[in-house]
Amino acid sequence: MDERELARVRGQLEDFAAGVFAGLPRSDQRATGLRYLRGLMLDGRRKSMQPMAQRLGVDHQQLQQFLTSSTWDVGGVRRRMATAAVDVVTPQVWVVDDTGFPKDGKASACVARQYSGTLGKVANCQIAVSVHAATDTASAVLNWRLFLPESWDEGCVPGPDGKPANPHARRLRQQPVTRDQAGAKKPHSRVRLPPVEQIAQIRRRRAASKAPDTERYRPKWLMALEMLDELAEWGLCPPLLTADAGYGQVAEFRQGLTERGIPYIVATTSSTTAQPGHAQPVQVPYAGAGPHPTPRYPQPARTLKNLALTHGADAARLVRWRDRLPTPERTPDRPAGDLSGHFFALRVRPAGRAIQRGPHRGDDGVLPECWLLVQWPPSQDEPSDYWLSNLPTDTPLAELVRLAKSRWRIEHDYRELKTALGLDHFEGRSWIGWHRHVTLTAAAQLFLTQLRLTHPKAAGQA
Repeated sequence: MDERELARVRGQLEDFAAGVFAGLPRSDQRATGLRYLRGLMLDGRRKSMQPMAQRLGVDHQQLQQFLTSSTWDVGGVRRRMATAAVDVVTPQVWVVDDTGFPKDGKASACVARQYSGTLGKVANCQIAVSVHAATDTASAVLNWRLFLPESWDEGCVPGPDGKPANPHARRLRQQPVTRDQAGAKKPHSRVRLPPVEQIAQIRRRRAASKAPDTERYRPKWLMALEMLDELAEWGLCPPLLTADAGYGQVAEFRQGLTERGIPYIVATTSSTTAQPGHAQPVQVPYAGAGPHPTPRYPQPARTLKNLALTHGADAARLVRWRDRLPTPERTPDRPAGDLSGHFFALRVRPAGRAIQRGPHRGDDGVLPECWLLVQWPPSQDEPSDYWLSNLPTDTPLAELVRLAKSRWRIEHDYRELKTALGLDHFEGRSWIGWHRHVTLTAAAQLFLTQLRLTHPKAAGQA
């Protein structure tokens, strides 16, 4: 938006900001919050504090102080924004996802060399886990968390017994032996610091970025469940949740959704194991000593790929799940068409250690049943995608496909947040500054989404 376009919606923006910043105790904080939203929405290549301050005609230290040292509660703003987002979007699904923020140096909160799906490689970056409300026509962010890697938690450093104090930390693995062309061992080029020095280094980095002492490493799927619990405390519950395979392949994540009564359809990998839906456990003979054994399935669990191949490509049928979005180069007299693919669904019983030890396996040894949705393009020798869902047994195939494909909208969220609103332009190093910036960026996107839904022809919103 330019200044003229922003002036046209000034009254609406002020009303929106009044609601989002209603809990801020001081009028100057509320005014700066409104100013920050204007800075994010104004045209400009960079949305870091100094360029925004120049466009707004204010001292950048005012914006910096508002993000890093002011006393306002970001959690309260997030709660009011999430409530407003659900009202604006009226979501069909919630989506769990994560995104990467490339960074130079080591000082920014939670930056580390780690894999980012956004970048498609291991890189020096921050990673954020997010929850979104979505329909086919609109979406909005409901919650954010900055992922804290193991290298930022001194509890992940192995103690004298070789075990880390943090129960979520991976066990220290033996460094692989590399050899030269002659077969001789090559020395490791990376030297690991002694534990005492590692701990001291981690504590210095945490203190510099002001990371809360309560924030510790835990896997992203657990962070997602924590955010869902927080949203539930705010009175917000998903009609259905979807996520990519990074979350869906984790049995504990799916179990956590089931325990919370959340219906889901999540992507997973071909190597996930399951029993066929018709499989039944059998009683194991009692050896005469110890407790009676739980009934077991006579055949070992199979991979989803194996189950799909057994079912056969002939079972797949064409399903159209939504219209294509119009593109600028498409002529008006040429229809946009639709998105379609070949799918089939069958009932399975996911297996694996976490499920076999979980509370949902009965005393009779029966594993919980769910849907396996498979996409199998006719031109390929094997399926391309897999989803698991706890939706009712009478759910039509077309509905399973539509819901499985509904997370596409989130890519539009990230694109707008990053390219237009400066989500990844924050240059500060503090934990609280990052969370405040992304919350305000999400609020700016929510305002634009509200404009698009209520005034589709508004300037700059078509």
